[in-house]
Amino acid sequence: MSEFHGSASHGTGPEPTRTPLPRTRGTALRQRLAELRGPDVPAKALDARALAALAANPGCKRRAILDGAGVDKAALAGALGSPSAFGQSQFALTRGNAFEAKVKADGGAELLRLVHERLDPAARPPVDAAVPELSAIGPEGRTARTALALREATAATGGWTLLDHPMLALDVAGSAAFLEPDAVVVHPDGSWTVVEIKSFPMLDGSADPAKVGAAARQAAVYVLALEEVAARLDPAPRVRHRVLLVCPKDFSNLPTASAVDVRKQRAVTSRQLARLTRIQDIADALPEGACFSPELPAEQLTAAVESVAATYAPECLAACELAFHCRDRSRAAGAVTSLGRSVRAELGALTTVEDVLAAARGETGDPRDPAVAALRRAAGLRAEALEAAASGAEPPAGPWSGRTPAAGAVPACR
Repeated sequence: MSEFHGSASHGTGPEPTRTPLPRTRGTALRQRLAELRGPDVPAKALDARALAALAANPGCKRRAILDGAGVDKAALAGALGSPSAFGQSQFALTRGNAFEAKVKADGGAELLRLVHERLDPAARPPVDAAVPELSAIGPEGRTARTALALREATAATGGWTLLDHPMLALDVAGSAAFLEPDAVVVHPDGSWTVVEIKSFPMLDGSADPAKVGAAARQAAVYVLALEEVAARLDPAPRVRHRVLLVCPKDFSNLPTASAVDVRKQRAVTSRQLARLTRIQDIADALPEGACFSPELPAEQLTAAVESVAATYAPECLAACELAFHCRDRSRAAGAVTSLGRSVRAELGALTTVEDVLAAARGETGDPRDPAVAALRRAAGLRAEALEAAASGAEPPAGPWSGRTPAAGAVPACR
C-alpha cells in the first residue's frame, strides 16, 4: 500500500502524487488560532457578555483576535503586569446560581408562569410543559441537539416547552462562537422567547438601568443566534424581540420578571458584528511565531500583544480584562481616545494630544477644519480669560456674558 494519496499502480500509469490533500479554510483557521493561544492551552469560551462587549467596540482588532482564539484575557493581563479587576465575584456567582436554581425548580413551573403572565397571557396556562434533555458531547453536539429540540417543540404546537441552558452558535467574524442562554421558551403558537435570569434586584418593579441595559445587550446576542436557527426551518418560527428578565423581587429571594424589548440592542449588535474585521485577516497579518500564551516571557508576550492594533476607550474598563494595559499604552502614546469616544469624534483627524495642542497654538492644522478652528477659538478665549484674571479686569464677553450663572456653576477664582 502506498503511504501517499492516489493509486500505487505499476507500469506506465501516472506516478502517485506526494502532495497531501489541502486543509479546508476552517480547519486551517482553527489550527492557527490554537497556535496563537499557545500549546496545550484550552480555549476560553466566548460568551454573550464578551460578545456584546466586542460588538460595542468593533474597531478593536486586539480584542477580536484574542476572543476569536479563545485566549484567557484575565490571565494574559496578569502576565503583562496589568491585572484586571473586571469580572464577577465568587459570591455574586454563587448567589446567582442559587437564584437560578430556585427559578427553574419543579420543571421551571415558576419561570413558565412568569413567561405566561408577562409575555403571552392569552395562551393556555403552562401545565405539564416539556423539558427536553439537551446533553451531548462537545459544543457542536449540544448545538445540534438544541436545534433538534427547537424543531420538535415548534412542530408540536399547542404546548409549552422549556429549554434549560440550550447551546446556540453564532458566526463572529468568520469564527463560530457557542452561546448558552439561561433558558429559551417555546410558546404554544410556536414562537420562541429568550429568558435572562439575573441576581440583581427589582425594587418596586424597576431595576438599575445600567444593569438592565447590559442584560438587554446580552439577550440581543441570544436573539440573533436564535434567528439563525429559525432561518433554517421551513416555515421559520418567530423569535420574539421581547425577552423576559427575571430578577429577585425587592430584598427577597422571590422571583419577579419584566418584559424587555431588545429590538434596538439587536439591531446595533448585528450592525457592529458585521463591521468586525474577519479573524482570518487579522491572524494573517500577525508576525510569524506570534503567540499569546501567558507562559511566555513578558517581553515576548508584550511584543505579540502590541503587534495587534487596539482601540481603547474609557468604556473598556467595564468590559475588557485588558483595559488597564491598553489604557497605559494609550496614555503613553498620547491618543485622544483615552479621553473618550465623544472627544475623539469631535477632533476629527487630530488623533493625539500633541496634535491637538499644536493645532490650538496655531502651529499645525488647516484653519478651515472646524475642529482646528474651534480649538484656536477656545485657546484664544482661555488666553484672554487668564490675562484678565491676572490684571484684575472683568473677563472677556463670552456666551454667558450678561446671564445669571447656572445653579452649581463654579465662580471664577480671584
